[in-house]
Amino acid sequence: MTKIALLGAGGKMGVRLASNLKGSPYEVFHVEVSEEGRQRLKTIVGADCVDPDVALGEADVVIMAVPDRLIGKIAHSFIDVVKPNTAIIMLDAAAPYAGELPNRTDVTYFVTHPCHPPIFNDETDPAARSDFFGGVKAKQHIVCALMQGPEEHYALCEDIARAIYKPVMRSHRCTVEHIAIMEPALSETIGATLCLALREATDEAVRRGVPRQAAVDFMLGHLNIELAIAFEAFPEGKFSDGALYAIDQARPQIFREGWLERIFDPTAVKKSVTEICNPPKAA
Repeated sequence: MTKIALLGAGGKMGVRLASNLKGSPYEVFHVEVSEEGRQRLKTIVGADCVDPDVALGEADVVIMAVPDRLIGKIAHSFIDVVKPNTAIIMLDAAAPYAGELPNRTDVTYFVTHPCHPPIFNDETDPAARSDFFGGVKAKQHIVCALMQGPEEHYALCEDIARAIYKPVMRSHRCTVEHIAIMEPALSETIGATLCLALREATDEAVRRGVPRQAAVDFMLGHLNIELAIAFEAFPEGKFSDGALYAIDQARPQIFREGWLERIFDPTAVKKSVTEICNPPKAA
């Protein structure tokens, strides 16, 4: 039986993973440094924690359910404890892509991240429809990357990724650079920023007298059809001539020329992940 050391098992993400690993074909050693986290794990999952050195010394696989900015520091703290051929799974590409990991060639580094449940889906269960994060009831896709290690470890780690993020539909094999491009550049730098801009625009409509619920319903309904057209989920759908005219007029008002090139430039992506791992001090 594959032995897994789950680091950060009592944190928000760690509890999610521990819950999904419960009853899996893996033997899980739960590791949590805080008393609050240990209590949370015991209350929600019914699991007890073990000594970190014991867990890490026996583990075939280490899952790091810890904050992005601490991945490098924590990996350096235990790298001398794990056995050769141990697979270390990280849930974000920032630290690996920023070069924060220890240099040890006889271990595997594997990165996986959830895509989260898609906007367009076939969920009918109300609990699944309200599982916006995923990993509980709603189906989602995932991305995976084998940064270093033998090819056979890809299948092992992907199977574990499917377990911790279940229920999983598609699993996409990517590189660490691909995942770093998707997060933070694609999903956060652009996606989250534009989402907040949509909320700010809706609030501005309300400030100008539109009833709040009407503005929210109008925006979310239009986003549904507009995203379906833009991402070809509704192939027969087309933007109207009036919408196309409004888009052409709005682009230069909202976006600076060359914005995509600036965001996705490899230097900008590397800078972003480096600052995630080592936040700049406030001026």
